[in-house]
Amino acid sequence: MSVSVVEILVADPPAAWRDAGFAVDEDGGCRIGTVLVRLVGRDAGKGIMGWSLSGVPAGLGDIDGLPTTASDALPAEPGEHPNGVTLIDHVVLLAPDLGRTVAALAAIGLDPRRERDGELGGAPMRQVFYRMGEVILEVVGSPDNATDGPASLWGLTHTVADIDVTSAFLGERTGPVKDAVQPGRRITTLRTRELGMSVRTALISPHVRVS
Repeated sequence: MSVSVVEILVADPPAAWRDAGFAVDEDGGCRIGTVLVRLVGRDAGKGIMGWSLSGVPAGLGDIDGLPTTASDALPAEPGEHPNGVTLIDHVVLLAPDLGRTVAALAAIGLDPRRERDGELGGAPMRQVFYRMGEVILEVVGSPDNATDGPASLWGLTHTVADIDVTSAFLGERTGPVKDAVQPGRRITTLRTRELGMSVRTALISPHVRVS
């Protein structure tokens, strides 16, 4: 059984996500594609608190320090979002010790699909990509330097049906639309601070086939 993201736990108030054009259920659940984002409020902390995965051993408590729960729940029924979001394109995981995190992911049966080297703030940076059901996991860390501390989920990028329609709907709640790193795709970033969201959030146009 392949490993898939079932639920992501976020310490944000549901009202903030509704203001960003997401449909949020009365219980704080935001159904984005097959993933349930559970909004538990700022009293629980800040940012992404952890996640639930299917296809992992029962009793799993963490992945390299990232709180992780095994789940046998069925995939979420996708919601219809006023901002045009259709699914979670990818989740960004920050790895203070990249080799340690890659080893922890291998221990639950995940193999990298590809890697890419670049720079962040002038320092070498490596991205390692995994497929987890509908969602791509992007692990980011230094290829040379390791530090202590747990891995953490940092941000979400959501696919939208039409990025120009989404941008017009959100207006000043999002930045300008620009070309994405992925060929043929375009991206914009939500102004999360003004919206009261604690998760870095981007919106991207659908995947395109590049011949």
